[in-house]
Formats: sequence, structure tokens, C-alpha cells
Amino acid sequence: MTETSTISPGPEARRAPVRIEIDDDAAPIVRLLGRTLRDAVRIGHAPEAFERGAGTVAVRSHDTPQAATITLYDGVVTVTGGVFAPVDATLVVDLESRFAPTQDPDGDAEPAGVVLRALRPPLPSWREAARRFWDLTRGIRGIPDVLVVLAQGPDGPQEARFGSGPTTYRMVGTPDALAGVFSGADYLLTALDSGLRVQGTLSQLSVMTAASWKVRFDV
Repeated sequence: MTETSTISPGPEARRAPVRIEIDDDAAPIVRLLGRTLRDAVRIGHAPEAFERGAGTVAVRSHDTPQAATITLYDGVVTVTGGVFAPVDATLVVDLESRFAPTQDPDGDAEPAGVVLRALRPPLPSWREAARRFWDLTRGIRGIPDVLVVLAQGPDGPQEARFGSGPTTYRMVGTPDALAGVFSGADYLLTALDSGLRVQGTLSQLSVMTAASWKVRFDV
């Protein structure tokens, strides 16, 4: 059994709906791949992957045993856990670095290139990503009443506030780092090791980590 999402790209793309199917009890890598592919479809990124793509591609983590198989066929993209049959190509990627390849693809270069491009959609603006993050996670038990975001970019600091109430959580970073966390492309704890700064209590950090997990893995 699989979990199915049918997504129609935005009006600017005007393409037929694409089905993204994943395992019902999907492993984290499957959910991560599925969520990323849904984002790509939603913004009309790499349409060739979903319209003309055909084949099977294994995606393997470069530093853990995690692996999944992506099958492209006639507008349907299926993501399943593990690699249990011959595939047309294999990608070895860094799951913590937005699917950056760590070695050259093995096998058929065409489906490998199509899948890799689909897995690396451009990030939204940090403000758009933060707004969507807040909409998706504000109902989580214990989440702060107010999220304050400060982007430190070449044009100077810019701030956005979401919500209202007595408890506040503050996040400060570059536009890219903020967009990465809020879109789910990056995991919050990994981003903290790379320079993202937060201000709040330890219990708030725990809740925000759960919120990051929800957005990253679409759970």
C-alpha cells in the first residue's frame, strides 16, 4: 500500500496533475524524498522529470545505510524504501546538504540527472518559507505564540513576526539558512551547527525541533 498525493502545478506551469506515491509507513528518507518532490511539482520545477521521465533510480545516503528507490513512469512518481531490484541508475547523496551528490551517478545518466535535478528545487524566499512554516506548525502543542525571524543579508537586517501572545521564539541567520530550515530543505539542529542562531528556552527548542521535523518530513 502507498500514500498518494496528486498535485497540480501552479497556474504558470499549466501541466497535467502529477501523482507522488510513497509507502504508507514510510521511512524518513522516503518521506524526505516525497516531500521534496511534492515541493518541486508545486512550484513547477524540473517538469521533465514528471512529464517525460521514465526509469528507476536508487538514492543512497553517503554516510548511513538509508536508501530508497524512485520510479518514474507516465506522470506517476513512486518512492519506496530500500533497493530490492535492479535499477537504471544510482545516486549517492548527502541527505543533510540538500541532496548534494557525493560521487558521480552510476548507470544511466539520463534518469539519474532528471531525478537529481528534481530533488534540488530552488528555495523560496526566507519570508515566504517562514510564513508557510508558521501556518503548518502553529498548531503544535507548546509552540511559542510568536515567531520572530531576523534575516541578515547583503541589504541589511530584515525582520518578520508571526503570531501574537506572551511567548516568543527568535531565529537569526542568513536568508539562505532561514529559507532552508523553514522550507524543510535543512534540519534545524544541523543548521544550528552551521551558524543559525536561536533565542528561547530549551523546551521551546524541543518544540521547534519537532516543528522542523514536521515540515522536513511532511508528517
